[in-house]
Amino acid sequence: MSGRADRVALLADAAIALLAGGGMRALTHRAVDARAGVPLGTTSAYLRTRQALIEAVVRRLVELDRIDLAAHALPADPAAPATARRLDAADLDRLATGIAELLDRWLTAGRDRTLARYACLLEAVHRPELRRILEHGTVLRVQARDLLAQAGAADPRQQGDQFVAFVDGLLFDRLVGAGALGAPPPGSPASRADLRAGVRAALRAFTGT
Repeated sequence: MSGRADRVALLADAAIALLAGGGMRALTHRAVDARAGVPLGTTSAYLRTRQALIEAVVRRLVELDRIDLAAHALPADPAAPATARRLDAADLDRLATGIAELLDRWLTAGRDRTLARYACLLEAVHRPELRRILEHGTVLRVQARDLLAQAGAADPRQQGDQFVAFVDGLLFDRLVGAGALGAPPPGSPASRADLRAGVRAALRAFTGT
């Protein structure tokens, strides 16, 4: 990153923490300065308007989510040929494990980011210029359609979209919904096992495998 990019990332990370702790009401230029530990006026110098600040947050959320997604992609089978092949039960087992680990990360180390994403999604309902954050879901849907097609789903386009919606709902339920009351503690082996069981059941329902 350049010096400017590094500084904007620092400010966006501070803004994410503020959004997670207090929602949109907590997000001000002065609050970001204080949270980031930079001189008063720094955020305004780099991100002059509130819209520019929120857009920087959205870009940062998309960037960090892509890093996480790449790190938790479906593990490759070293015995598989280079060309695309049908995914079998073992592949779907590995996929469910990877998704469960990713969700558990977004409930723990990435919790602030998840809460900030929800805050930005709600804000985007009223501010179309912020809807770039929805690109995150679009990319996931394309990936899910491809995976379910390889796994033999009857309608991979529709079922891929439905699978992503299920996973999104599972994350929301565990973080801020009723599921948070009785689910295993995030970050524990029991949490990852429980998430994996739900994801694997959904994959089995969509693919029959």
